[in-house]
Amino acid sequence: MPDLPQKKVGIVACSGEELAVGTVTRLAALRVLEQLRPGDTVTICLPLFLAGGEGDRAFARFYPTIAVDGCDKRCAARATEQFSGKPAASVVVSDLVAEHGLRQPEGTRRLNESGLQAVDLTANQVASLVDELLGKRWSRRTGTFAETIPLAASQEAPQATCSCGSGIPIQKIAVNGQTVALVALPLIFEQFRTAGKVPGDSLARELLDVVKVYNEVPTEAEEAYAAALVREYEAFCSHQETAA
Repeated sequence: MPDLPQKKVGIVACSGEELAVGTVTRLAALRVLEQLRPGDTVTICLPLFLAGGEGDRAFARFYPTIAVDGCDKRCAARATEQFSGKPAASVVVSDLVAEHGLRQPEGTRRLNESGLQAVDLTANQVASLVDELLGKRWSRRTGTFAETIPLAASQEAPQATCSCGSGIPIQKIAVNGQTVALVALPLIFEQFRTAGKVPGDSLARELLDVVKVYNEVPTEAEEAYAAALVREYEAFCSHQETAA
């Protein structure tokens, strides 16, 4: 299978601006991303995610995510589950506030003392969940956890990043006159070329099977997808030879 980038945890924060707990989620997520776990996390922009952001949805499909919601509506968690997969973990600020006996957070632009305490609690909770998730093997094929493995020490200077730049490549191809975006396709093509697989119809089934690991392919359209993949792989190999 293609070697996708190093595993990180995606943080999906509530984007509600009319409630103080929404402000708490964003400030807590920012603290995790920039201060507590910058090398291990990326932010997933909820509005872009809902609007069809391919990079964000691709990341959430292959890597564990933590939904950070302000209230029991759980907009971030529900959106993640609808468009990519069930979040690996979920935090609800209103639940944390009640659990720790805090007063209700107030202020959307400037939080009161209780709101600032809620930011601390939420950020620390999310950071702990990040550590837990990175200590487990995450299967991109099934979207679930496999066996537990030791935490790996970071070898690079940590930086807060966005899932848009997560390194998961997406390529758009034409299938039956429709444009579809396929996750990891450039990596799949590169892997096939490195293995010396010659473009041709005999490769159609193998290409399709690997693509289906990372993308949903309608059963009735498999033949059309296979033909399109062969065509695109031929173009990819031709381009690589020309550029060499």
